[in-house]
Amino acid sequence: MAAPLLEARKLHSYYGSSHVLQGVDFSIGPGEVVALMGRNGMGKTTLLRSMLGLIRPRAGEVDIDGARATHLPPHRIARLGVAFVPENRGIFPTLTVRENLLVAVRPATGANAWTFDRVMTTFPALAGRLGHRGNQLSGGEQQMLTIGRALLTNPRLLILDEATEGLAPLIATAIWRTIRTIRDGGIATVIVDKHFAMLAELADRCVILVKGRKVFDGSPAELAAQPGLREQHLGI
Repeated sequence: MAAPLLEARKLHSYYGSSHVLQGVDFSIGPGEVVALMGRNGMGKTTLLRSMLGLIRPRAGEVDIDGARATHLPPHRIARLGVAFVPENRGIFPTLTVRENLLVAVRPATGANAWTFDRVMTTFPALAGRLGHRGNQLSGGEQQMLTIGRALLTNPRLLILDEATEGLAPLIATAIWRTIRTIRDGGIATVIVDKHFAMLAELADRCVILVKGRKVFDGSPAELAAQPGLREQHLGI
């Protein structure tokens, strides 16, 4: 079995005095797709931010490629090949679509490399908006822009936090199609989303958090075989 691309051990993270993560272990291997699941407020985003240097855990360790990354700042973690699509999208509102994309470009070679032209082909709606500022885009276009910008870093690991939340069905379908392409291209991917059917189709493993603790880590088939657990912790 390949060594984890990213591994977190016994993470404890707080917001002020609120103990959000309570000893969480998490890992993802090269090319693996992991669905991070749980109801709202269970610690999913806090786990992501703790692994990415956006929150400093009070205890625990994070390794990337076997090297300690617990206290690295976010830009150092990004340079290690980790890209993040946050729930709030995080685009530059006063930069144009073209500028938002080009600011992130990290060249790569090979059939699966992500280039500016490939992003335009993947998200044709952006091609006609290149001169528009980020704050002039619809919510769906902003999400496409955020994902396209992340892909242009040619990451080894892509983390998507609620990438389809609140989007029109046609746009959400396009996002899921892109996630499938990302998976098929061998980029390890962590997905936070509420669409269990799509997660079950795409993911190699599902991880469920409940009140800052991991209560399940297994395959989609194993999760599907436990309807009581799904109903209790996911409302499915």
